[in-house]
Amino acid sequence: MTVRFATGGVREVAVYGGAIGAAAVIGLLLVLGGGASPAAAAKALWDGMFGTPYAFGTALNATAVLALIATGFTIAHRAGLVNVGAEGQLALGGIAATAVGVSLPAGMPVGLGVSLILVAGLAAGAVWAGIAAWLRVRRGTSEVITTLLLNFVGLGLVTLVVHEAGLLRQPVTSIETLPQSEPLAASARLPLLGLTGSPATIAIGVALVAVVVTAIVLRRTVIGVRLRAVGLSEAAAARLGVRVDRLRFGALAVAGGLAGVAGAALVATAPYILTEGFTSGYGFAGLVVGLLARGSLTAVAGIALAFGLLASAGINLQLAAAVPASSVQVVQSVLIILVAGAAILRKGARR
Repeated sequence: MTVRFATGGVREVAVYGGAIGAAAVIGLLLVLGGGASPAAAAKALWDGMFGTPYAFGTALNATAVLALIATGFTIAHRAGLVNVGAEGQLALGGIAATAVGVSLPAGMPVGLGVSLILVAGLAAGAVWAGIAAWLRVRRGTSEVITTLLLNFVGLGLVTLVVHEAGLLRQPVTSIETLPQSEPLAASARLPLLGLTGSPATIAIGVALVAVVVTAIVLRRTVIGVRLRAVGLSEAAAARLGVRVDRLRFGALAVAGGLAGVAGAALVATAPYILTEGFTSGYGFAGLVVGLLARGSLTAVAGIALAFGLLASAGINLQLAAAVPASSVQVVQSVLIILVAGAAILRKGARR
């Protein structure tokens, strides 16, 4: 058993190492094709990740959003579900948080205001995912299809609320007034971590708590065992008396709720407004983090940090080395394809 485990561990390291190496080679080719030297590109990437407190703080904020979404994905996946609707759940969380945040009275304590918007985001995301969960457990409709389609509805709702004056659009004072919400009240804005020159907020702490609590629940509690049983065999779990439908509904709703918290964190971070496109594809990126983590909450934290750093570095890569920021996304996509392909091949070999 020991030898077999060691062999499996070496194989895992080889697969991931090979994928990273191949993605790095493709990234190098993109840099050379963009006319930049590898040294200049490497320096731009490093500076974009760690060069300034502002860059690293931006990466931490992105990491928090990705970790929250990937944690929710892991919970749903443990129950045998695939939540691809984080983008829409993120949007609904942002809408709900904005609706609460612009309505808070002056003088409210920051702790209470922040708690209210995070709870609003949690509830909105859970309700939005609950639609797909209900269709799954009552009608047998694939949650992959329903959560995917609900993404477009959620993003459309963001467009609606920021354009309609009777909803969340800021008062129009001239033709130059942008279609966006009013700024959130001061009590609804996430406090900064207090690092000099850094925009990092307590969102990273919220995400860390979510990861740790989820890991404990999945590994050390009866709920975690039941979720795993449902994910492995729905029929066997039902014969053992496990309430499959209730667990699956709850797992998908919690996944949506965590994505909603991520949406609330986005609008509660500077510039503290709701705009079209505020989700910035975080929902799909968080899905990728969850897929790559393969059920490990430790991997969720590590991969989310790596993706957050790369997102921050991509901007500086374009500014400092004149290499398109989309090159980072290309490298990420290649890495995902290679890792996913290797996983499929290994699964086929085991069969």
